[in-house]
Amino acid sequence: MKATIEISDSLLQKAKRLAKDQGVTLRSLTEEGLTKVIQKRSTPKDFRTRPVTFKGNGLSKEFLGKSWTDI
Repeated sequence: MKATIEISDSLLQKAKRLAKDQGVTLRSLTEEGLTKVIQKRSTPKDFRTRPVTFKGNGLSKEFLGKSWTDI
């Protein structure tokens, strides 16, 4: 299938230079790049929680020396 896209001149020049240096076609370089972007954006990201911290001076006096069960 043929498609027409508009990209910046500088990006096209870099892509053509890279394709030439690597001995591949601009088409194959473009397809490889699009494939990688599609895979990356289609894969759900790992859910990670951020550590929650509070500014302060540690435990309140009422909790000092207590076990988690007691708290």
